[in-house]
Amino acid sequence: MDFEPMGVAADLIILTVRDGSLQVLLIRRGIAPYKGRWALPGGFVRPAEDLETAARRELAEETGLGSDRIHLEQVATYGQPGRDPRGRVVSVAYLALVPDLPTPVAGSDAASASWVGVADVLGDPKRLAFDHHRILTDAVERARAKLEYSPLATAFCADEFTISELRGVYEAVWGQALDPRNFHRKVTKTEGFVTPTGATTTRDGGRPAQLFQRGTATTLHPPLTRA
Repeated sequence: MDFEPMGVAADLIILTVRDGSLQVLLIRRGIAPYKGRWALPGGFVRPAEDLETAARRELAEETGLGSDRIHLEQVATYGQPGRDPRGRVVSVAYLALVPDLPTPVAGSDAASASWVGVADVLGDPKRLAFDHHRILTDAVERARAKLEYSPLATAFCADEFTISELRGVYEAVWGQALDPRNFHRKVTKTEGFVTPTGATTTRDGGRPAQLFQRGTATTLHPPLTRA
């Protein structure tokens, strides 16, 4: 045999916007290696599973979150030798974007699960186990970039949302304030980005605001650009 046995894992970068900030779902590992350290949720792919099936199973098992309405996309593959003390393991990372959800419930092999501010985690390269800091960094930049040219931001929103709520997503993910009037004009003038529902809400405070839902566009022309 001229090849080494190798494990394949699916790791999840689950992002949401809570309390006006971009947050990531982390688990505190309940087993070795790195017992007690924070990590991205994930696990080994079973023999009869394809990669996305494994990712969705791990999403449910380790966090208690279902996969309904969750945007899930593959980010990259990580296979540097020595990245896992248990042996040669290749990890396929998946980015999941979800609307604001309650505190998750940890699965059987996790001591706890919690939403943590992305800025805090990225500011401490040694906080996460394995090479999960690198994986998180790559996934967050993917999300930030895709918000420029795709309607991905609506994956963080409820089925119906205001333009102010959508702007809050951009501000949280990009980490910068946006001019409300310019943002409103760009969003509503971009063909297929959002569609008015005909209803209004006062949950933003002040005057009634229009409610929108995601449109049919898959790319934005012109794109929304970061400063």
